[in-house]
Amino acid sequence: MKIRMVNGPNLALLGNREPGIYGRETLEEIVAAVRRRGESLGATVEAFQSDIEGELVRYIGQSRGQADGLLVNAGAYTHTSIAIRDAISASGLPCVEVHLSNVHAREEFRHNSFLSPVCVGLILGFGGYSYELALDAVVWHVRKTRK
Repeated sequence: MKIRMVNGPNLALLGNREPGIYGRETLEEIVAAVRRRGESLGATVEAFQSDIEGELVRYIGQSRGQADGLLVNAGAYTHTSIAIRDAISASGLPCVEVHLSNVHAREEFRHNSFLSPVCVGLILGFGGYSYELALDAVVWHVRKTRK
């Protein structure tokens, strides 16, 4: 099983960016932990990060036939990007939306997600561990729907 982990703007700054909100783990450390978790589940994890919306859209769109599922943390684009929403939908892949922080405990503009309606689930608020939980969920979903 192959899962693509997609990370949006400013996530390359993790570890230094607002550690009170996002923690001290770097994106590289999170990716390594998710890949280890993937190995234990029999899944490989391919990670991608971009600050550019069009690159995220292209990568997600190219995932059809290349992956079995998606983990997407679109960062601020979660609240603004219909293009990323449409790419997830068009991919036909199960997607779990991921956030490090509990966006519902933050500013009101973060409460709305364009992505949630086209995702099979949402994991948020557990820092880097959110990705591992999301990986468990998407692997479970893929296995359940293949039966």
